[in-house]
Amino acid sequence: MSDHDFVSGSKPIAFERGEGSSLYTPDGTEYLDAGASYACTPLGHSHPAVVEAVQEQVGDLTFVDSSFPVQSREDAYAAFVASTPDGLESAWFCNSGTEANEAALKFARSATGESKIVAATRSFHGRTMGSLAATWKDAYKDPYEPLAGDVEFVPYGDDAELAAAVDDETAAVILEPIQGEGGINVPPVGYLEHARELTEEVGAALVLDEVQTGMGRTGEMWACQNAEVTPDVLTTAKGLGNGLPVGGIAVQDWIANGAASHNATFSGGPVVAAAVHATISTLFEAEWPAHAAEMGDSLTSELEAAVGDEVRDIRGEGLLVGLELKRGANRVARDLAMNHQVLALPAGRTVLRLLPPLVIDETETDEIVSALSTVLAPAAAADS
Repeated sequence: MSDHDFVSGSKPIAFERGEGSSLYTPDGTEYLDAGASYACTPLGHSHPAVVEAVQEQVGDLTFVDSSFPVQSREDAYAAFVASTPDGLESAWFCNSGTEANEAALKFARSATGESKIVAATRSFHGRTMGSLAATWKDAYKDPYEPLAGDVEFVPYGDDAELAAAVDDETAAVILEPIQGEGGINVPPVGYLEHARELTEEVGAALVLDEVQTGMGRTGEMWACQNAEVTPDVLTTAKGLGNGLPVGGIAVQDWIANGAASHNATFSGGPVVAAAVHATISTLFEAEWPAHAAEMGDSLTSELEAAVGDEVRDIRGEGLLVGLELKRGANRVARDLAMNHQVLALPAGRTVLRLLPPLVIDETETDEIVSALSTVLAPAAAADS
């Protein structure tokens, strides 16, 4: 077994380059990346603005630690804070989504003086020990028990259960505005607003995990903006650097002022900071979130017309789309990749996840729908 197999497993397709919504194998075969490599490339692969920013920065200064001012880092922080809802005034960069959520839980505990964390069933917040404790799936957690304690899980989207769990000993409620790994679960209208009210009543932090839902994917820069909710802590990663490894945390002042010391060696390195600034700037300048809303509506409508009878449900917001299938999602994803050159992702056992780059066009969404129509057709299902 190679180190690569030990860490993450491997798929039988090797890629050599990427451009826009497509990836290419060494022999030139084109694959439509309808998963954006787990939402990591909102601007598509090798976007010129990000490539230019990274190349320029790596030629000037590859790295210096965050105790020294660097212009690319200052620009990235300014762009990140400006992109978040009003009230989130301080920010910190790290290396990944799990690290962002790990820090968020630490900040909430130190700022409130409490320890209880309320999380949701079907949640996914990462694989390091703290964020893993707030992740629902036992298969991720069992090999590493005991994890950090004082985490209580409540059914996602249930107002009454959430209200019963949030009390004066609660440090934080951590939620995904739309659950990704857990099955593209969209909460009922008013659920996030209720979570905001409950946490304010007891002085707890509302932490919204936008690692997958952020960066314009749901039609706004951040999914919480669709619900007009401002959290105390917003975490993100994946698409923040359009493929470079970086996470971010934006917090309200009371969290920043009450948080204990926290840092990381590679926090806001010059090269990834340049990628962050270029990514956020381009998303806004080209109005890609609005494009995501438009294309998401079109994609969902086309899917409902083409495969609606072959699936149990189609749900999501913008270009975060989940199809609840009548059979295994892994098998469908494999068929799409191996026979139709379309890359999609499972989200649990029976949900297929579509997270295409925000730059996707109508021709490419038509290609996704056509491939799914073939794969999910009754005759194809009978043969699988």
